[in-house]
Amino acid sequence: MIAAPSMAYVSSSDPMFYPHMTEVETSAALLLFLIGCGIILPVIVNRTNIWHRSTILTIAGLLALRYAVWRVTQTVAPFGFTIDMFASWSLLAFEMLALIGSMSAFVIMSRITLRSDEATRHAKWWGDKSPRVAILIATYNETLDVLERTVIGAKSLRHDNKDVVILDDGRRDWLQDYCAKQSVRYVRRPDNKGSKAGNINYTLGLLAKDPVQPDFIAVLDADFVPHRGFISRSMALFHDPEVGLVQTPQHFFNADPIQHNLGLSRSYPDEQRFFFDHMQPCRDGWGIAFCCGTSSMVRWSAIQDIGGFSTESITEDFMLTLTLQNEGWTSVYLAEPLTEGLAPEGLKEYVTQRARWCLGLMQIARSNLGPLGKNKLRFRDRWSVADSVFYWLTTFPFRIASVVYPLLYWFGNITVVNADLPDVIGYFGTYYIWILIVLNLLSRGMVVPILNDVSQLIGAIAISRAAIVGIIKPRGHPFSVTAKGGDRSKVVVQWRLMAPFAAVLFLTLLGLLIGIFSDRFAFSDAGDGKWVVLFWSIYNVIVLSVTVIACIELPRRERHIADEPERATFLTEGRSRDLWITSLTSDTVRLRGTPYPEGTRGRLRIDDIGDVEAYVIAQLPEGARLHLLPTEEQREDLMLRFYADDNMPGVARVRSTAMIADIARRLSFNAGRS
Repeated sequence: MIAAPSMAYVSSSDPMFYPHMTEVETSAALLLFLIGCGIILPVIVNRTNIWHRSTILTIAGLLALRYAVWRVTQTVAPFGFTIDMFASWSLLAFEMLALIGSMSAFVIMSRITLRSDEATRHAKWWGDKSPRVAILIATYNETLDVLERTVIGAKSLRHDNKDVVILDDGRRDWLQDYCAKQSVRYVRRPDNKGSKAGNINYTLGLLAKDPVQPDFIAVLDADFVPHRGFISRSMALFHDPEVGLVQTPQHFFNADPIQHNLGLSRSYPDEQRFFFDHMQPCRDGWGIAFCCGTSSMVRWSAIQDIGGFSTESITEDFMLTLTLQNEGWTSVYLAEPLTEGLAPEGLKEYVTQRARWCLGLMQIARSNLGPLGKNKLRFRDRWSVADSVFYWLTTFPFRIASVVYPLLYWFGNITVVNADLPDVIGYFGTYYIWILIVLNLLSRGMVVPILNDVSQLIGAIAISRAAIVGIIKPRGHPFSVTAKGGDRSKVVVQWRLMAPFAAVLFLTLLGLLIGIFSDRFAFSDAGDGKWVVLFWSIYNVIVLSVTVIACIELPRRERHIADEPERATFLTEGRSRDLWITSLTSDTVRLRGTPYPEGTRGRLRIDDIGDVEAYVIAQLPEGARLHLLPTEEQREDLMLRFYADDNMPGVARVRSTAMIADIARRLSFNAGRS
């Protein structure tokens, strides 16, 4: 007796499903059903419930497997020494490896741990005597305007028993003088061996010789300003004596290059929000959250137990996590905005940073603490490294392949995916739509098609190169520092980054024109395959066009994303008026309410800052722009207000309506200065 096949294994294109519908209509109906589920799911699913998460992600995994079986069995060219076979199977290999990485991510996302309540319950578990905390700020070539924010923020932390230490690998006399002025500790070592990890280890050696050693160390990058509650909230999780490390998210007070260049700094989150706000809490659910360098705290006894930071990888942060776990310490994650820093301001710096992360992960994978190394790591820790390696090694090469392979059809009549249109909708469409629904449900709308593709594609070439080189030759690569600051006042076209995307865009458009108006290269006997590649190519044209636009860097000026209008009083010539502040920086302010002629002098009374000397530099139709002349104390108070208040910096989630308006404005090339 033959059992009836389950729905999961019956082709959605089978007209027996819906006898009065065509195959295309049947597949489209399945997509509409999933979209309907997507409308209902937010009402039903609790994103913090493990069973709810596991159920919808299991469905995602099953659809992924269903799609993979279809791709392998029905869409590739038959074996033989032909170009079609090589092209078809090589694309399949890229795609299946990326799919394995996605499946691993689904498993990780099935759990989530949020520790804010735990931190509140165990606040001040240490009693009346505060543990001693050394705040290490590693620096190499940052300018004073970058460093002073971090130093002032670290000094203002609510924790009383602290020691701010500046680790200067640039050996700059002016920085030593500034540290003396600020009454913070300055450390200079004779060489730069071991890069950032070596810099920290040198300082750890000095701290070990102090009469009173610290109980904990906090690590901040030179451009990351701690909020006032950073230490107290993070240290609450050390109530568990097995916790060796607490990591907190990285937030940014400026827009990253993709946000900025596409004019989305107020409507679309920075590229790292998905990882810090969603993937790290999920990793913590499995006990595999890892250190991300800055914005972390480590127990002193734990760091002494492992002998300091490893210098075996240029991503010393992830390596630190594995070293701690190898000795039995645990790492946890507190998903609260407790620091904010400077995102890479230029595309070159953005790509360099990600390529460094990729290279560092490849070095770890080839080290003794890699997935196959002889160590004491748990299986889940090995899986954590393998998952990261798969992400870097497969996601970005596949992103390149996805824009290049359609050209083989238009110029060589090579059908890399030989599929009927109903099956593409039924297998790929259902998987893709469900993934979008699930990821946006769990991440509160963070996954935006096209923009996510652009963020991956823009660094794909450099990252793919770093992944391949790193896995083959992990040693002998210099540490590349992410440049910060510099002149950002002009439009800069990143021609070298843009060139390959512009070339592929041109070839795709040319191929589309040839394919639509002529069968000279791409013959009509491909059937539905031609329609599949046609849609694929049109999508690539959109992605590549946005990528090219993102390579045009717009001017920047100082702006604080979290700023909100507030009341202030302008006192001039014996009169005072209550006005609105609509824009405030460390040296300028824009007022709305009463126009003032240029040159008018007075004092601007700002809450928590006091009366600041100011004069009008531009009269505006509804107000004025003033230049501020704050005292040194007022200037520091302004910095603390901008960067150290306990708030949510940046954009936490997608604002769909505003994002569409921003994109339309940018595509009209009227984004202006942002």
